[in-house]
Amino acid sequence: MDGYILPLAQATSITLSLAFVSLIVGMIFAFIFTLLESAPFKPVAWLMSLFNLTIRALPELLIVVAIYTGLPLLLMSLDDGITISLGFTSFTLQIDIANTKPDPFLCGVTALSLLYAVYASQTLRGAFKAISNGQKQAAQVLGLSKSRTFFRIIMPQMWRHALPGLSNQWLILLKDTALVSAIAIDDLMMQTKTIIARTNQPFLWYFIAMLIYLIISILSQKVITRIEKRSTYFEQPKSANSL
Repeated sequence: MDGYILPLAQATSITLSLAFVSLIVGMIFAFIFTLLESAPFKPVAWLMSLFNLTIRALPELLIVVAIYTGLPLLLMSLDDGITISLGFTSFTLQIDIANTKPDPFLCGVTALSLLYAVYASQTLRGAFKAISNGQKQAAQVLGLSKSRTFFRIIMPQMWRHALPGLSNQWLILLKDTALVSAIAIDDLMMQTKTIIARTNQPFLWYFIAMLIYLIISILSQKVITRIEKRSTYFEQPKSANSL
């Protein structure tokens, strides 16, 4: 086993890097998706809802493979030039791209970020609706702008309402990193399959991979629990705060 510890450790670091980067990028897009789906302009909100429904309806592995195989086609089309016709006029969009085959890690981050953003946006939208309109109206009476109202009053409360759902989606994202082994990323699952092919011991190495995922999930849950307690500190009874 000594010869396989280092490859497994390196593959675990790739899995964690993939998960953390996808979490950050996905959270940014989740906020954007939430704002678009809550936009007062109905066509924008309807198109965003349709996009979210489409992504949620498709198998996650299909999303990963589609981005891995479709992104090079998009880059090649942009390199050759895409003619866009608007009826009364047309123009060609062309970008010089040296490498039309993107890195698999980038494709994996793109796919996982998109999946996380779509599901997290629904959690954020529910948290946004949980905040009463009276607080927004009170902020307007105090003369706060819409941006200050959102960032100083709405967002902190959204965070507390959405945190349990977002933390659960983080654990799902962590498991979904195993999907990128289908696009030649040397993550934990891909490295486990490689070791099994060499040793012909599937039960042993799948069990070790399971333990690694379990340890990461337990540590993540402990961190999430501390964050949840800190975010709801002032909502707890005084007796609990004094402990």
